[in-house]
Amino acid sequence: MIWYPYEQMKTMKQPYEITDAEGVYLYTKDNKMIDSVSSWWSVIHGYKHPELTAAIKRQADKFSHVMLGGLTHESARKLSEKLRDWLPWDLDYCFFSDSGSVGVEVSLKMALQYYVNRGDMRRTKVLALEHAYHGDTFKAMEVGDDEDYHFILEAYGKKKNAVHIPTEIGALEQAFEKYHSELNCMIVEPLLQGAGGMRMYDVSFLKRARELCDEYDVLLIFDEVATGFGRTGNRFVADLVRPDILVLGKALTGGYIGHAVTVANHKVFSGFFSDDSSKALMHGPTFMGNALACSAALASIEIFERENYIEKIKRIEEISKRELKGLESPEIKDVRVMGGCACVEVYDSKTLDGYQQFAYERGVFSRPFLSYLYAMVPYVITEDELIKVFAVMKEWFASRK
Repeated sequence: MIWYPYEQMKTMKQPYEITDAEGVYLYTKDNKMIDSVSSWWSVIHGYKHPELTAAIKRQADKFSHVMLGGLTHESARKLSEKLRDWLPWDLDYCFFSDSGSVGVEVSLKMALQYYVNRGDMRRTKVLALEHAYHGDTFKAMEVGDDEDYHFILEAYGKKKNAVHIPTEIGALEQAFEKYHSELNCMIVEPLLQGAGGMRMYDVSFLKRARELCDEYDVLLIFDEVATGFGRTGNRFVADLVRPDILVLGKALTGGYIGHAVTVANHKVFSGFFSDDSSKALMHGPTFMGNALACSAALASIEIFERENYIEKIKRIEEISKRELKGLESPEIKDVRVMGGCACVEVYDSKTLDGYQQFAYERGVFSRPFLSYLYAMVPYVITEDELIKVFAVMKEWFASRK
C-alpha cells in the first residue's frame, strides 16, 4: 500500500483519486476542481500543457535517462547553458539533482567543503531563519526550524551546527558578530517562507545579509525551490540580491517531473577547481540531469519567457489583494499576499478542520496545513477561476459565524 506524506496512516481520511488533469483542473470520477496549490506549488503552467508533453515525448523517443557520470547529453547541456544565460550575476555552474531537498543538501555540502578545501576546519555552522523549511532530508532538517516537521532530530539532542534567527536586521547583525568566524554559510528562503507558514519579510533584510556575508567571508545561499519562477512576484529573488549559491526545483520543470539544480557562482566553483582530486565535490544523485526532466525544464522556461508570466503574476497578486480585502473574522489572525501566494492565517488550527472537503464539494482542491489556509495557483488561472478560489475561502468563514 502507499505510505502517504505528512499523514498518520491509521487515522488519515481517504485521499481524492485523480483520474485526469488539464489546465488548472483536477478530475475525480465524480468531480472537477481547481487546483489552488499547484501540486505543492510546482505546476505553474497547469496540467497537460501540450508543449511540455511534446518535449518529454520527443526526448523519450531518443532515451529517457543516462547517468552524468562519464556521460553527458544535449538536454542537460542546453539546460545548463540556458540557466547560465538566464540567471543573474555570475551564477553559472549547475549541479543537477532529483529534488529540492537534495538540491539544498548539495548547497550545504558545497558551502562546508568550500572552506575545508581552503584548510579552514572551523567553519562548521550555518546561519538560518526561525520557521525555516528547506526539505526533509537530514541536513535540510538541521537547518530547518519547524518542530511539526523536524521533531525527530530531537533524538540527537540540541542542534550543534545551526543557528536560527528571526528576520530582523538587529538579530542578523548580532548573529554575525557572535558567530562569523564559525559560519560557512547563511541559508534563507528569500522573502517568502513557505512551509514554515507563508511568512513574508522585507528585502532590506536580505540586502543587509549580503553585506555581512561579504564583510565576514560567509557564503549566502538562496533556497528558491518554492520562491523561484515568479512566486514572490519577482522572477527570482536572486534578481534583487546576489546569492553565492542558488537552489531551484518545483517549477523548474513546470511540475512535470521531479528535478532540481544547485547553481554556484564563480567564487564557489573556483574553490573546487583544482589538480587535487580530493577537492572535487563527491556527490552524484543517480537521476541528476535526467534527460526527460531537462527537456521539460527547457520547454517550461521558454513558455515562462514567451508568455510574460511576470505580468500574469502581477495580475494574480492584484486580484488576490482585491478579493481578500476586508476578509475579517474573530478566527482570522492575518491575511497576506505576495506575488502568486495568498495566505489566511487563523489563530486555532481547528478552525480549518473540514475545509478541504468543504472546498472539494465546491470545486476547489485545497490543502491547508496547521493554521494556514493558502493559495498558490497555477499562473494560467483565469480571473473567474481565481475569484472562485477566494469565494470558497470567504464562504467558509461566513458559514462559521
